[in-house]
Amino acid sequence: MTQPVSYRGFAYNEVPDSENEIHGDDIAAKFGFEGGLVPGVTVSAYLAHPAVEAWGLAYLARGAAHIVVEKPVYDGHAFAVEVTPDGECAYDAVLTDAAGTARARGRCWLPDELPEPPVRRGDALLPPHHQRPPGTPETMRRLQQEGLGAMRVRWDDNAEITTYFRDPNDMPLLLRPTGGRYAHLGLVLGVTNWALAGNVMLSPWLHLQTDSQCFSAIEYGRELIVESAIVDLFEKKGHHFCDVDVAAFDIADDAPVMRTRLRAIYQLRGM
Repeated sequence: MTQPVSYRGFAYNEVPDSENEIHGDDIAAKFGFEGGLVPGVTVSAYLAHPAVEAWGLAYLARGAAHIVVEKPVYDGHAFAVEVTPDGECAYDAVLTDAAGTARARGRCWLPDELPEPPVRRGDALLPPHHQRPPGTPETMRRLQQEGLGAMRVRWDDNAEITTYFRDPNDMPLLLRPTGGRYAHLGLVLGVTNWALAGNVMLSPWLHLQTDSQCFSAIEYGRELIVESAIVDLFEKKGHHFCDVDVAAFDIADDAPVMRTRLRAIYQLRGM
């Protein structure tokens, strides 16, 4: 099996005008950042890039990852992903900036056996033009008890993040518009963001950490049903955090596609 290797690149923020205004320069600056933040799911895709290059479709279909975004990454800034292999089917990685400061860390692997897959609960779909309540601690506690609405998601050119490099052809061939056109890990993890932000109005907020397991590669044009649940809420240093379990299923037959636990700051200190 091909060994994952380290590489260098330049960060790309595809969504400076996102509803989550932390990705835009003005709001990010108000919270002390140098500029709009590259999405956490894009940073995660950088850490998984060596896995897709080395293991190909096997990783897209059954790969797992634990990823933590520790510091902001900015558009156009150089970065390096240093890979430390752990056997043939796993590696640890750290993403550093030009000064050598660690910005994110992760572990990617191919499990020997797939864990028990999620099973669709049959959660009710959010209605069209759902009027989202503001993501306050009170709202989040209520939704933890009442549950979140399910969503439909489609992987195509209308997805919010279609590439993690400015030139999509810098991605592995399986992911390129001129290649396999499979969804990259940023899209897989981006589903967790959409599941949460589709239920409550959040801005600005920060994607911090994910533990993910794929059960099927996502082909171009595939439509999914996404179910989610808030499993924990807590406060630390004035920030309000949430842990959210998210699972995606094929819309045609409810076959499991992925399962992820997201940790995010849904309300920043001072808001």
